[in-house]
Amino acid sequence: MNIVLAKFEDATVIHQVMLEAFKEYEHATPPSSALSETVFSIEQALNGGEQAFIAYVDERPVAMVRFTLNDKGIYFFRLSVIPERQGQGLAKALVTEIEKYACTQGKLISECKVRMDVLKNIALYKSMGYVITKEEVVENRDGVEIPVVTMAKILTAKGI
Repeated sequence: MNIVLAKFEDATVIHQVMLEAFKEYEHATPPSSALSETVFSIEQALNGGEQAFIAYVDERPVAMVRFTLNDKGIYFFRLSVIPERQGQGLAKALVTEIEKYACTQGKLISECKVRMDVLKNIALYKSMGYVITKEEVVENRDGVEIPVVTMAKILTAKGI
């Protein structure tokens, strides 16, 4: 596996991997807003400071994660692994890459938000040392309320 920091030109790859991975949530209530994103919206986000890592296996993009840096640390989202590659450690590898990158940027906290009803993702992050720091209800673009948890991990250069 090869993990690379995405470039602006990779917006189409990021979009494709994300749609494949989030397809399983198209019938969720409400469906994931990831499914309504476009290549253009991802390009705009990349132009606005968002970044991403893409994981390749045999030169094929199979997973990605988007993130931003802030004063506190790193915030990652839209962690995506294509269905046929799920359960093979790709998500953990990407989160580890995020954590390493955050440390190189002098950041001490890694955070993400997870829908409360997606227990497998909460379990994944807990297995990597993340803890729930906040529970809240957020409103999506359509005004639908979604219960989410914020999960965080204190980063140390030794801990990664």
